[in-house]
Amino acid sequence: MAAVRSGGLRREVVAGLLTVAGVVLASAVGGAIWGYLAPVEQLLVTEAGRGVVLTGESVHQFDALAIFVCVGAVVGVLSAAGAWRLRSVRGPVLQLGLLAGSLLGAFAMRTIGEAVAEWHHARPDDPPVGQIVDIAPELGSALAMIVQPLLASLVLMFLAALSPSEDLGTGFGGPFGATRPVQRFVPDLDPGASYTPYGPNAGYGGYDPAAGAGPVPESRPAR
Repeated sequence: MAAVRSGGLRREVVAGLLTVAGVVLASAVGGAIWGYLAPVEQLLVTEAGRGVVLTGESVHQFDALAIFVCVGAVVGVLSAAGAWRLRSVRGPVLQLGLLAGSLLGAFAMRTIGEAVAEWHHARPDDPPVGQIVDIAPELGSALAMIVQPLLASLVLMFLAALSPSEDLGTGFGGPFGATRPVQRFVPDLDPGASYTPYGPNAGYGGYDPAAGAGPVPESRPAR
């Protein structure tokens, strides 16, 4: 039994680590997408090394933040749905792996996204006065990185709450590792056992209601 428990726990830990790696990789791809989609700010160079932001360009800071939140939400929901597909390792270890991967993935999305944005919208070293230059987008608030792990954890817990079986479909009992197989109910059908007939041809203990034996006498309590 100890060997079975150790093997089951090892399998869940490996699946949790793979989940962390997969979520971080998906987040990195999402960060690269954000780096291309996030709008830039344009400013007018007024003197060497200084410039002023054009009218209405400051709104793009909120646009970049909103796009980051949307990309993080999509990655969080899809990663939770993908982790739930790992039926045999569903449990607390998978939940922790998804949460850790989403936290690391949010940081990876920000780092890679800002790097891609800097590369895609490279600024000139010494632009002349009067030139309009593009400023690469940056994530204005770190609170936006909470969305991905929050949604991933909520979706996975919601799927676990909707599961009709106590073992979440794993086939094993116990919170960590395959401690014991879950006993399934199997009806004991004995070919030699006698069963009471049921249906239109079933007997009624010697009484046939279609025989027309007359009214059945009633017994009422005396008043």
